[in-house]
This record gives sequence, structure tokens and C-alpha cells, in this order.
Amino acid sequence: MTSPDDTHDAGRPAAPATTPTSRDVARAAGVSQATVSLVLGDKWRGRVSERTAGLVREAARGLGYRPNLAARNLRLGRTRTALLVVPALTNEFFARVYAGAARTAAEQDFGVVLYPSPDGTGPARDPFASARAALDGVIASSMAAGSLGAIRGAGLPLVMLDSDPADPGAAAHVNLDIADGMRQVTEHLLALGHRRFVHLASAVDSWTFDVRSGALRAALRRAPDAVVRTVPAPLDVHGARRAAELALTGPGPRPTALVCDDDILAAGACKALRRLGLRVPEDVSVTGFDDLALATAVEPELTTVRLPAEQVGERGMAALLAVLDGRRPEGGDLPVELIVRGSTARA
Repeated sequence: MTSPDDTHDAGRPAAPATTPTSRDVARAAGVSQATVSLVLGDKWRGRVSERTAGLVREAARGLGYRPNLAARNLRLGRTRTALLVVPALTNEFFARVYAGAARTAAEQDFGVVLYPSPDGTGPARDPFASARAALDGVIASSMAAGSLGAIRGAGLPLVMLDSDPADPGAAAHVNLDIADGMRQVTEHLLALGHRRFVHLASAVDSWTFDVRSGALRAALRRAPDAVVRTVPAPLDVHGARRAAELALTGPGPRPTALVCDDDILAAGACKALRRLGLRVPEDVSVTGFDDLALATAVEPELTTVRLPAEQVGERGMAALLAVLDGRRPEGGDLPVELIVRGSTARA
């Protein structure tokens, strides 16, 4: 049996849960509200100890506290949005770069807008009426130095990935040790006795492919009896197949190794060899570059150079955040790794 008071309480709507505030977080962590603002605004380094920052984050998580990002962004004049410009969405490498950048951005309550340049590595247009009003900064992956004029004109911080480090217009650069990757490929083939090479080179005008070509020729100079012929190819399987067929049926001794600028080109080279009745690697060895999923989808699987694409994206976003905060970005090229599989053998 219920009392009148019980009946009254049962019919009364429940009081709304109180939304936690920064004052609640400060009280739970035993710090000031200013300290909470520093930690949750990622401005604490050099001002607050690691232990105190951890206490604040733990208190915020425990209370379910989320900063009012809209108010903070308005106060700071920030959109907390970065633009990632890539040459194409069809290449797995750039999808992995985006995944790394987006993961790092999310940790700092940033968003990343992915923008494929309409003309590949050619000039990229400003995708917004005013990039400066919509973005805090731009990250550009594997773009030609002169292709970002419209975006540079917005006056936003620019971080260049896998691009010419001599470009003075970028606030930071993040590069892979591309030259070392090609050196590893060349030394591997030379050790297998190969001396007649065809370089199936990407026809895309880009710093990263120029570096691959230069590194291959520099490494081959160590073997005086080695010869190399460069054959440009479109960056697609069918174009690479046609270019490889011409290289393999041309005058002179047949090459024993095809060194390809990309796994996509290597897949085309393997198709060309099969069409000509030649075996990989018994008759001709083939190498790729990037270690895309395609590298293990072909048979035999490709010997290639593994590029840590997600790490490139992570470090690119971290570099942009550092520039925005007035900090020096992390330097040094990211290492790459030769992955030896079934497409290479003794000459």
C-alpha cells in the first residue's frame, strides 16, 4: 500500500541529470579550473606535470565531461578542421594516409576533410569559397610543388607529405626515406646476379618518383657492368602492361629484372611477361614499391618496398597541430623496408 507522498513522488518527472562542468572536473582532480582548461585544450606541456594532466583527463572521463568545442573554437578563431589533399582516391596508399591523419586528428577533437585534386598532381583548386574561413590548415600528400597555388593563397599553414623538402612554402615536411627503399631493391637484385635492368618509371611528374629514379641509377653505378633502360608508363595496370611489353620485345638482350616505381606498375609488368610466355621470376624478376594489398594478390607475390602510409598520415597531422600550437614538428624521414617475396630470384 502506498502513501499519498509515495503516489505524488511516483508521478513527478525525474530531475534532469546535471551536465558536468569544468569546475566539477577541477574539484574531482584537485586542481584549478585554469589547469583543467590547459590540459583539455592540449596546452599543458611545460606548464603542468604529466601526472597532473593524467589526473585531469581521468576525472573528465569519469564524469563524462566534454568541453564546449563550439564555444572554444569561436573564442580561439579555430574551426578544428584540416584539409588533406591527395592526387587520387583510387590509390590505397592515400586511403591509408587519410586513416592515420584522421586517427591523430580525432585524438585532438579535429576533423579531416579528404580532397582529391581534380587533376591529380596538377593544380588543386580551393575546394571552398574561402579555405581560410573553413579550415585551420592543409596537409598535401605527394603533390607537385607548384600544384597548390590556390590553396597556398589562402595563407593557411601547409604540411607537405612525400614531397620536395626544398619547397620553401611549407610550414613542415614529412617524408619517407624513398631513396633508401630503392637502394635496398637495387642491392637485392645485384646480389642475385642481375645486371640488365629496365626501370618501369611512373609517367607522373612528382618528386617521389624523381627520387626513385635517381636512387636506382646511383645504386647501379656501384656495379660497372650493370645497364639500365628507363621506360615511362602510365600509373595503371593496362598502361604498365603495354609499356613493359615494348621494353621486353625491343632490340638488344632481354632484361633480367624489371624495377617498377609502384606495385600497380609491377602488376602490369607481370601481365606483360605472362602474355609473352615468360615466367616470373625464372625468366625475369619483378619488383614493386609501396606494398599495397595488390602485392600479395598477384602470383607470385611481389618483392616490394613497404611504406608506412598510416604513419605518414599520423605524423603529418601531428606536424600541423604542432605548427598551430607554435611548436617545432618532429623531424627525420620515416624508414622503409624491403619485403622479399616470390617475384625475384637469381638471374
